[in-house]
Amino acid sequence: MSAEHIPVLADAVLDGLLPAGKSVQRAVDGTLGAGGHTRLLIEAGVAHVLGLDVDPMALQIARKNLQAFGDRVTVAHASYADMIEAATELDWDTVDAILLDLGISSMQIDTPERGFAFMHQGPLDMRFDADSDGLTAADIVNHWDASAMADVFYKYGEERHSRRIARAIIAQRPFTTTDELAAVVKGAVPKGKQTIHPATRVFQALRIAVNDELRTVEDALPRAIRLLKPGGRLGVISFHSLEDRIVKQTFKEAATEIVSPPGMVLEEKVAQVRLINRKPITAEPAEIEHNPRSRSAKLRVVEKL
Repeated sequence: MSAEHIPVLADAVLDGLLPAGKSVQRAVDGTLGAGGHTRLLIEAGVAHVLGLDVDPMALQIARKNLQAFGDRVTVAHASYADMIEAATELDWDTVDAILLDLGISSMQIDTPERGFAFMHQGPLDMRFDADSDGLTAADIVNHWDASAMADVFYKYGEERHSRRIARAIIAQRPFTTTDELAAVVKGAVPKGKQTIHPATRVFQALRIAVNDELRTVEDALPRAIRLLKPGGRLGVISFHSLEDRIVKQTFKEAATEIVSPPGMVLEEKVAQVRLINRKPITAEPAEIEHNPRSRSAKLRVVEKL
C-alpha cells in the first residue's frame, strides 16, 4: 500500500474485531477504500472479507491491491447501509465482524476532478459515486436559497458564519470550480486568527450533504448490529464530532437494558450489545507522525450479545 493509503488505527482495529482465541470466518469491510483494512483482516486470519464501497474508483484500486488474496475477498459496489443485502448475495445470514471507516479518503481528496478539496482546482462535484446522477456541490451552491444553504453549513460544518457565507455565495454565483468557491468563502469570513482554512467547514458540509452521510450512518448501524452473530463485533472509525456523536449514542442505546422493578410498569428493553470500549480509541503519537490522517480518528467497538 502506498503511504496515502495507510489504514488508520490498524492495531486497534485488529485487537477490537479479532479478540484472542476467536476464529473469524466472515467479515464485512463496509468502507473498502483502497483495501488497507481488508488486507489487515485477511493477513490476520479472517477467512473471507466482503468489501463494499460506493466509489467506483476506490473499487478499481482495491481490486488491484487485493487480487493476491483470490476468492478470500469479495468486492461489491454497494453502500455499507446495504450490507445485509450484499451479505445475502453470498448466502451469509450472519457475520463475525464488521468495520466501518467513515468519512473521506486521501485518494478522493488528492484527485482534483472529484472536487472534494479546495487546495486543488476541480469541478464542484463531491459525489462518492461519481457515476451516479445524484446531487452535486454545484447544485447546492448554484441553486439553493440562502437559508437552506446556511443551514447545511451550520448543521454539517458547524460553521458559525454560515449565513454570511451563504449570502456571499449567492451574490457571486454561479460557480464551476472548487477554487472559485473557496476564494469567496475566504473573503466572506471575518479576518482573524485562523487555525484551519476558512473554507474547510463549508467543504465538509457540502460533502456530507451531497452524500447524505449522517443519515447513512444512522441507517447502517442498527443494520450492522442485526447482521452480526452473537459474539460478533462491530468497529466504527469516525473523524469528526457529528459522526462520532451518532455512533456513541447508537451504541449506548443498543447497550442499554431496562428491567421493570417490582411494583412499577416500565417498557422493558433487552440490550443488544456490550461496549468493548466506553471511551473512543485514538491514535498514538507515533502513528500520527507517520500518518497525519489518524490524528482525528476515533474507534468505538461493540460486541453482539
